[in-house]
Amino acid sequence: MPTFMDENFLLDTVVARELYHDVACKFPIIDYHSHLIPREISGRRKFRNLSELWLGGDHYKWRLMRSSGVTEDFITGQRSDKEKFDAFCQILPLAIGNPIYHWSHLELRRIFGIDLLINQKSSDAIWEQANARLANMDTWSFLEQANVEIACTTDDPADDLQEHAVIAKSDLKTRVIPAYRPDSAMSINDKGFIPYLEKLSGCVGFGIDSFEALLDALIQRIDYFDRVGARISDHAIDVPLADTVPGVDAVERLFRKRLGGETFSMAEIGQYHSAMLERLGRAYAARGWTMCLHIGALRNVNSRMVNKVGQATGYDSIADHNYAAGVACLLDSLDQDAALPKTMLFCLNPAMNEVLGAMIGNFQSGPVKGKIQYGPAWWFNDHKEGNLEQFIALANLGSLGTSVGMVTDSRSFASYPRHDYYRRLLCRQIGQWVHGGEYPHDLDALATIVRGICYENAKAYFAL
Repeated sequence: MPTFMDENFLLDTVVARELYHDVACKFPIIDYHSHLIPREISGRRKFRNLSELWLGGDHYKWRLMRSSGVTEDFITGQRSDKEKFDAFCQILPLAIGNPIYHWSHLELRRIFGIDLLINQKSSDAIWEQANARLANMDTWSFLEQANVEIACTTDDPADDLQEHAVIAKSDLKTRVIPAYRPDSAMSINDKGFIPYLEKLSGCVGFGIDSFEALLDALIQRIDYFDRVGARISDHAIDVPLADTVPGVDAVERLFRKRLGGETFSMAEIGQYHSAMLERLGRAYAARGWTMCLHIGALRNVNSRMVNKVGQATGYDSIADHNYAAGVACLLDSLDQDAALPKTMLFCLNPAMNEVLGAMIGNFQSGPVKGKIQYGPAWWFNDHKEGNLEQFIALANLGSLGTSVGMVTDSRSFASYPRHDYYRRLLCRQIGQWVHGGEYPHDLDALATIVRGICYENAKAYFAL
């Protein structure tokens, strides 16, 4: 029987162990989508203790604690850091099968060198040992210790990117690059939309009183990001896109309606998003960028708790809208004019694994290998079965060997051991195919696949 989280953790065949130990574990990390905060990197933030590092803003752990009966004062409330940490340690043993159980132990071992089981009995020892190590660490320590070669942050078009300039001039070994995320420009129903237009107007030097002016401003900022080194955009697609990309006149009418104080229906939001993405997609293609679409989040569903503790606090879920037709329409509209950029499709609904796995095959074209990507298991799907199912869906319907691999999609500097988790699962699945006689035991060919997915494909795809 295997020992808990030994050196062959998750590696259940000889081939899996060969591929992981000889190939996968040796490569640096390219984290092309994260929510790390640039000022925390430029300022070399230090964490006062393990609770602040692990539980400060980590909605994954917060959801688990709530599910285990922990009251909110021990999660986002006024309890001390040590009390919050003790509460987490007390409930973690209940989380059998949950990736947080594995991730937390991986982080404890990889980052702090502490080989203790996390539970109520060990909480004091872990607290003391981890905090002693943490006192000599900062955000650079986490990036360099995890061998992160490139980390992409998530940045608003109106951001001046000055923190990135500071980082670029520093001695940090990790290359930190902005990624363009115009959520505020897409969130047209939000009460902050009109004030955001004013903020963006101040960046570009002209008024934004039309949809066309907004696009001009956003494209100007794309060029600014491009000069700083950005090569990736990211968009949250939380409502279905339109089945037909609307014309300019129709979108201008919608835009005037919003400037007049009205809000949009879900269908109108889909039209607005389709028109914006169609125009921005052309700009991305012209600059060799990749467009990432994160599809299918149902956000802030518990209004009582969101009003109490704020957004992005663990009250999001999986949407079950029909996204396929709108995504296909967007990609086709761009492809008709040879203006389809490299595109990654992520979806939060695992029922769409095959839908997106099939979708990407409609728009592939050389010479880019895997020009349209089905992104790795994301958010609620980022667990053992979710990753394995993503591998299998992509293998069944496309070419797994062209995948650009894993992202953390995290605000936590402690989350990089998740890449190790992903690489172990990748080698596990490939090993099972070989063990079952479904692929030859050709170590050269297998190593090429693993090397590509873990590192080389992303390096080439994003031109980093």
